[in-house]
Amino acid sequence: MDFVIKPVLTEGDRNLFLDLPALIYQNDPYFVAPIRSSISKQINPENNLFLEYGEFQAFLAISHSNNQPLGRIVAAINRRLIEREQENIGLFGYFECVENFEVAQALFNTASQWLKERNITKIRGPINLSTHNNCLFLVDGFESAPLFMMPYNAKYYSEFMEKDNWQKAKDAFAYNFPLDKSLDNKFEKGYKIACKSGINFRPVNTKGEGFEKDVRSIYRVFTQAFSNNWSSTPRSEEEFLEEAKDLKDLIDPDVFPIAEDKGEMIGFFMSLPDYNIALKQVNGKLNWWGILKFLWYKRQIDQGRVIAICSLPEYRRKMVPLGLIYLGMKGGITKGKPYKCAELSWVWEDNFPSRKLIEASGGKIYKTYRIYEKQI
Repeated sequence: MDFVIKPVLTEGDRNLFLDLPALIYQNDPYFVAPIRSSISKQINPENNLFLEYGEFQAFLAISHSNNQPLGRIVAAINRRLIEREQENIGLFGYFECVENFEVAQALFNTASQWLKERNITKIRGPINLSTHNNCLFLVDGFESAPLFMMPYNAKYYSEFMEKDNWQKAKDAFAYNFPLDKSLDNKFEKGYKIACKSGINFRPVNTKGEGFEKDVRSIYRVFTQAFSNNWSSTPRSEEEFLEEAKDLKDLIDPDVFPIAEDKGEMIGFFMSLPDYNIALKQVNGKLNWWGILKFLWYKRQIDQGRVIAICSLPEYRRKMVPLGLIYLGMKGGITKGKPYKCAELSWVWEDNFPSRKLIEASGGKIYKTYRIYEKQI
């Protein structure tokens, strides 16, 4: 195939970068286009908070014959990750490619060379700048659409990785949880034990000063509880607040309980409706027509995604995680709620405490995702 790899430097280049997924997945019934403006913001170097602690370069594979995009990739250096892991690790992300190994390999080689020139010795991905953005390749479970804020990709991507001698770094799982079965009684008992020990449970605030206060508390608890997450580095409070503002109007408080001790947040059950059901109809564009379509199809949402079940370590013996799961799941099946099932995602394969808790509550693995690594 006659093509060239070029850096993304202009607005026209960025538009081709953003156009590519629609071309690759045009016949895929499960693909849900990401919000175009969101991806554009992430790869735009102007006012990008990532550049305070990292650097990145996007690349495109372009056909010589018709100037159409064939593939894309972003090489990135997250200095926070290097400092934490004490190794010169670089990242690749935002990868998309037509079904042509030659194009894919050229993109991997270009990203690797860019990183190597900056003294990076290992490349890891897919990670879109950080694991707090989209990351992971789906390797098993292509029979259904991704839920809100979860990755999706062509099945041949993992074949490309193996053919190019990438190694598995770590797998992650998504659990399916039908809501037509009752939780084990131990979850309600855990909730009652937590209440008797002085823990207060309430829905998350979604308005005004209460919302901002809760977001700052969630940031504090999240950062403490997940400080040792693999390949992850803490976001700044400013970054976290910026992301939370984008999700503010999407929160259903009934499936987002908070746990407090003496007025201080010590845990939360972070869950959101599966807005992908509505977003699938807007093709990544939330203009006025897209917003109208989103609001119309939003009524069809009948499932949700549990993003995180979080408790400070010293409160786990007080049954706070069990209480949060009990309230979060109960909130999803209260009268008038549309939820028929939930996905708990994603969970690292070696996160055995969380996996044990999820599997005890009835969750079953139904999708597997993977991060790859390679020495360069």
